[in-house]
Amino acid sequence: MKDILAELEARRGAARLGGGQKRIDAQHGRGKLSARERVELLLDAGSFEEFDMFVTHRCTDFGMENQKPAGDGVVTGWGTINGRQVYVFSQDFTVLGGSVSATHAKKICKIMDMAIENGAPVIGINDSGGARIQEGVDSLAGYGDVFQRNVDASGVVPQISLIMGPTAGGAVYSPAMTDFIFMVKDSSYMFVTGPDVVKTVTNEVVTAEELGGAGTHTKKSSVADGAFENDVDALAEVRRLVDFLPLNNREKPPVRPFFDDPARVEESLDTLVPENPNQPYDMKELIQKVADEGDFYEIQEEFAKNIITGFIRLEGQTVGVVANQPMVLAGVLDIDSSRKAARFVRFCDCFEIPILTLIDVPGFLPGVGQEYAGVIKHGAKLLYAYAEATVPKVSVITRKAYGGAYVVMSSKHLKADFNYAWPTSEIAVMGAKGATEIIHRADLNDPEKIAQHTADYEDRFANPFVAAERGFIDEVIQPRSTRRRVARAFASLRNKKAQKPWKKHDNIPL
Repeated sequence: MKDILAELEARRGAARLGGGQKRIDAQHGRGKLSARERVELLLDAGSFEEFDMFVTHRCTDFGMENQKPAGDGVVTGWGTINGRQVYVFSQDFTVLGGSVSATHAKKICKIMDMAIENGAPVIGINDSGGARIQEGVDSLAGYGDVFQRNVDASGVVPQISLIMGPTAGGAVYSPAMTDFIFMVKDSSYMFVTGPDVVKTVTNEVVTAEELGGAGTHTKKSSVADGAFENDVDALAEVRRLVDFLPLNNREKPPVRPFFDDPARVEESLDTLVPENPNQPYDMKELIQKVADEGDFYEIQEEFAKNIITGFIRLEGQTVGVVANQPMVLAGVLDIDSSRKAARFVRFCDCFEIPILTLIDVPGFLPGVGQEYAGVIKHGAKLLYAYAEATVPKVSVITRKAYGGAYVVMSSKHLKADFNYAWPTSEIAVMGAKGATEIIHRADLNDPEKIAQHTADYEDRFANPFVAAERGFIDEVIQPRSTRRRVARAFASLRNKKAQKPWKKHDNIPL
């Protein structure tokens, strides 16, 4: 018996070393943790239950039968984050470059199937050289099996991807179908074809970092939702994100203890909006003053900064926030901001997370570039996302809400539940100057008359009361009381049930 136990421990010890201590040291030399170190940091201490530690590949071509490392380059299993169950896989770059074989993929599929059946999030730590070339189509089939699980799990359990090394070729499409992607600066990258192929085909010279690094994907492509300084920061922030999310689509998000008065009054908000309608202000100040303890977890902070997305808590309960940012492009909607917000709204709706929308939007960004690139369809994505969302929806208009952008930003017409406005808000088809020049075109040569017409238009429409008269605004509220009014609104909506007509699925304009 002792011999068997000793052999078990020896086998476990060899499996835990992956590609060996020398390769683990090389991983550390690149500023990266090993696959198992990442799992240990991500999960609660002692909670990890591993599957398939001794699985090996079955390839016999190109001498592969002579190297069969236990685990086949990926660590899989389940554990807890602050006591709540999650499933995890962590690719091991020290074992054959973390390359994906048929059995490697099978291990990932196994925990994804279990996650769907048991209703727990999947967190994937990606650090792989791509498909294992020696296995040919078997490796590609493995990728396909993982992709199918990503689709099956979408909207059922949250899926989070951590890119902590190279992710290239077909390997990028699994993270791309997950709900959130986080990268590590200077040590991770994603691309379909690498710099060498790009140079050969298009004659463009580019580094791996420029082509698919964290800066590229958080600021330009919007592929990634955030980038962190190192592995430790990334894993800590994912733990924080999981605390905001429900385990699956049948459960409500977790309720955390809170130490902040829901009726807290913030007198400083009465002067947040400047008297000059063209002067910007920081919408993040409002978000933080509404949130419990000022805690705000921002998503895609570096992309399309004219709109803000992220999570707060109100009375300990998770709320998704979408807010125009007057500090960037006056908070205008454009292609990038519409896509960013639409994706976030749809995630919240999938997982029963209520949505708070803070509005100061002068309209859609005009221009040939926007029209040629399809701003009509991209703007429609955000409209569609709000209209199909059945979760509690509360909106607050702080200043401008002009034209089609007013309708798109969770208006009463898209079945928002509560629509509040500050006294500083202006709800109209367009700004007073532009409207006057169209309505009173005959007086364009008379500056005095135009000035009077503009003043008349402002008196009539540069306020929230016309919309309130029509019932499109439920209440004009004092800015200082925003936290209390919003918290009470969401509290009243906790048992909301909304039904949509039966359909196989919708056809959002993509």
